[in-house]
Amino acid sequence: MQETLILEPAQPASACVIWLHGLGADRFDFQPVAEALQGVLPGVRFVLPQAPTRPVTLNGGWSMPSWYDILAIQPERALDLDQLEESAGSVLALIENQRASSIAAERIFLAGFSQGGAVVLHAAFRRWAGELGGVLALSTYAPTFDETRQLGAIQQRHPVLCLHGAHDEVVPSALGRRAHDWLAARGVAVTWRSYPMGHEVVNEEIRDIARWLAERLAG
Repeated sequence: MQETLILEPAQPASACVIWLHGLGADRFDFQPVAEALQGVLPGVRFVLPQAPTRPVTLNGGWSMPSWYDILAIQPERALDLDQLEESAGSVLALIENQRASSIAAERIFLAGFSQGGAVVLHAAFRRWAGELGGVLALSTYAPTFDETRQLGAIQQRHPVLCLHGAHDEVVPSALGRRAHDWLAARGVAVTWRSYPMGHEVVNEEIRDIARWLAERLAG
């Protein structure tokens, strides 16, 4: 994946968070959050990839950073599945790069906001067959969670933290909750956190993320 921003910790990295931004944003969007988390999570490398710039049908065909094209809201968020698969494949390549740098797979975490969250959920539970430290799903949904699909034993061990705004008008909270419930029904250790916010990130949410990551890394 091109133009990836990598934030190295002050001490040698022993864990990694691969964090995908949302539609129309860029790799610098979550840099302040990553730097704040590094202040309380020593030894964690943050990898912030950049989505390609391409036309987005839902936004009148205007080109912008996008992990996949959104074709319509109805039927429920119709999207370009080939582009989603391509983006998920790039995430898997980043995982492999971290493993090649001596980061154990169980200490690699995937995080994504909005459209980026949809990609990491797909990558973790539809594409990646190995161990993972866990998944952070921020203000997002899971467009490829098929009700007929089950998970393997390794995928069931991926812990997930779902964080969503109760007043989100871009990705309604009900869509995020649906992803949570799908995972819970398949034996995944998934936690739901709701905040009195819209489609955004707040300090309380960042503190919850720091606590959750610290617990996973300590365990």
